[in-house]
Amino acid sequence: MKRVVSWFATNPVATNLLVAFLLLAGIASFTRIPVQIWPDLNVPVISIVVPYLGAAPEEVETSVCARIDEKLDGIDGIDRVRSTAEEGRCRVRVALLFDADRASVLADVQNQVNAIDTLPTETETPVVRLLSSSDVVIEVAVTGPTDERTLKELARRVRNDLLSLPAVTRASVANVRPYEISIEVSEASLQRNGLTFDQVAGAIRGNSLDLPGGTIKTAGGELLLRTQGQADRGEEFRSIEVTTRDDGTRVLLEDVARVVDGFADTGQEFRFDGRPAALVRVSQVGSQDLREISAQVRRYVAESGTRYPADTVLTVWNDQSSLLVDRLATLIDSGLQGLLLVLVILTLFLRPNLAVWVAAGIPIALLGAVFLLLCFGVSIDAISLIGFILVLGLLVDDAVVVGESAYVAQREGAGQLAGAIEGARRVFVPVTFGVLTTVAAFVPMLFLTGVAGQFMAAVAAPVICCLVFSLIECHVILPLHLGHRSDSMPLGEFGIALLAVAVLAAVALAADWGDAIGLTIGVACLVVAAHMSGALRWLGAAFARVQVRFEHGLERFIQGAFRRVVRRALERRALTLTSGFVALGLAVATVAGGHLPFSFLISDQGDRIVARLTMPFGVPQHETDRALARLAASARRLQAGLEREYGIPIITHIAESHGSHLPAGTADQATVPTGSHLGEIYLQLSPSEEREIATVEVAETWRTATGAIESAEQLVYVTDFRQTTPDIDIRLFGNSMGDLRAAAAAVEARLAGYLGVHEVSTSFRAGKEELSLSLTDAGAALGLTLSDVGR
Repeated sequence: MKRVVSWFATNPVATNLLVAFLLLAGIASFTRIPVQIWPDLNVPVISIVVPYLGAAPEEVETSVCARIDEKLDGIDGIDRVRSTAEEGRCRVRVALLFDADRASVLADVQNQVNAIDTLPTETETPVVRLLSSSDVVIEVAVTGPTDERTLKELARRVRNDLLSLPAVTRASVANVRPYEISIEVSEASLQRNGLTFDQVAGAIRGNSLDLPGGTIKTAGGELLLRTQGQADRGEEFRSIEVTTRDDGTRVLLEDVARVVDGFADTGQEFRFDGRPAALVRVSQVGSQDLREISAQVRRYVAESGTRYPADTVLTVWNDQSSLLVDRLATLIDSGLQGLLLVLVILTLFLRPNLAVWVAAGIPIALLGAVFLLLCFGVSIDAISLIGFILVLGLLVDDAVVVGESAYVAQREGAGQLAGAIEGARRVFVPVTFGVLTTVAAFVPMLFLTGVAGQFMAAVAAPVICCLVFSLIECHVILPLHLGHRSDSMPLGEFGIALLAVAVLAAVALAADWGDAIGLTIGVACLVVAAHMSGALRWLGAAFARVQVRFEHGLERFIQGAFRRVVRRALERRALTLTSGFVALGLAVATVAGGHLPFSFLISDQGDRIVARLTMPFGVPQHETDRALARLAASARRLQAGLEREYGIPIITHIAESHGSHLPAGTADQATVPTGSHLGEIYLQLSPSEEREIATVEVAETWRTATGAIESAEQLVYVTDFRQTTPDIDIRLFGNSMGDLRAAAAAVEARLAGYLGVHEVSTSFRAGKEELSLSLTDAGAALGLTLSDVGR
């Protein structure tokens, strides 16, 4: 392999073509690689939903959920079954083994569920399907009309308009009650008209349907006949003929029943900043670019003033793309800081020419990694960006070692190009094995299974790709550039380094990309003007004198103090080893003592807070509304108080959800818990970088101001929706389901008191007397430990 180093160092055309290919391929790949919120998780989960309208959760549990659980027990390929009994609905989530044949298991589950003949006759047809990934990218709150029907139709119109955008392929209306036509028949009206309930029901069934009428063959072709009589509105149902009297008069449905064309009595209501509202949820499908989706929706909302009635207001709500934008900003900032540090330190202690080419290895390796990720089908998302951020500190290490070795060889008199080749050869083996050992630490992550394994693979893939291209860059590309003479550079060795530092500093200090481009052009013009006027040569000479002092000072430190410390460490081996073990023990104690918090994801400060309220089942609707009104009132007082204290709006929007818990980040409406005992209050905060108060402090102040709601069964404050990975899974075992439920309720009540707990939910397996309690940490929990759960 050392011959490869010499060949590329002496063949500049091939080396420069390789550099050009990596740069162009990386830039082109960056415009085509999928950009998503989360990676495409291969989570095999089957969803079973059985509507049982009007039934209490206890009845749903015993009559539906328990029977489904019994039928699913023993099917090959099933890992876990989690049943949830709700008011009027049974939801079952079947988690499959990752190596299971999903189509076969899905067919088995469907057959077993369809074979149940003991379900109550009032239940509707079970819906069995394999869940697919669909992340909500952005939501639009529609406010204006106070009439519920007008508001829902307006939200549907907004949804249809958003679907016409090129980047949007899936949008839905959420947090509105479904339409319902109820026909109320009284016994008195039946007796007055000499009818029975079955006669009325039969008349409705027979007169509200579409029927095919066959085919007529003619000389000009075939005609399909169809009778259209399906009633869709209340007026159409009222005019249905129930019977005809002997005198020829007709009895219509409106004569014997009360037809109400309205909404289902679910208790759902959504208010945005105190006004009735509806949500339009825009989701990402497949490899769509969420940045483009967000940009087009925001542009449409900004230009929607003349499309809708004057009192209509569209507001962007819950833009999930901000997570990816923040991670990209972190990556860019870290990259700029790393480049600046490399340029400044290597320029001071070695040479400007070496510093420029070593720093250039970072973007080359990153762009090459993006090209390789596109070839392997990996996306740019919030998880893979963690890998890029993690590897930034490793990219420059091997290039620094090769550059320093080449610098030493050139100082020893080996010549410019020969010194670069010799320096790269000297450290070829240690640098190669140093990078490969790091790669070896990440390779096993690619083969992990489960959801956590897929997350780890998304982190490991960019790290491995970046390290591979970093190794190629330092052994194949860098020796050629270090072998060039500095006087062949357009602005000279010092001029190029100064230009690079000035441009990077300008981009790092700019508020946005427009300012960055302007500052870059201005800085470049100043450097060129200094070069043409001769001032750059004077600055270079002054810097050379400063650099010589730094270099001599470093040499004296290495040969003096550093050498003495190393010699004494070797002479006193016992003390050295003891010091190392003491440092290791302190590190372990810091982690074990809980002084160093741990989270799988980067702990970003979220911009949303929600108070998720669960009242005891069966409470009147006005009790839940009263508790939500108390939360909303304290939130509005907090909003006004924070604005007075800080001078800027800290809480920008307040949303109220009555009768349901909004799903966080999923477009699957079947998973939304509903009921008159549920409710949420959302607070949208200004961006964290624009305010001085932390999200957790706002949530804590809100909770203190609200106080305890004694009638609530559970009240959880969530401070961050960006981290929703299961952290703790507790299983309780007992002799009876009653004991298990009592124990689970006690654990839930204790966990719900921790700020940052995202969700606490319970599920059970019928017949096994086993209950599972899942805790999802939102990344802002205040000191929750397993010992707390044990108490």
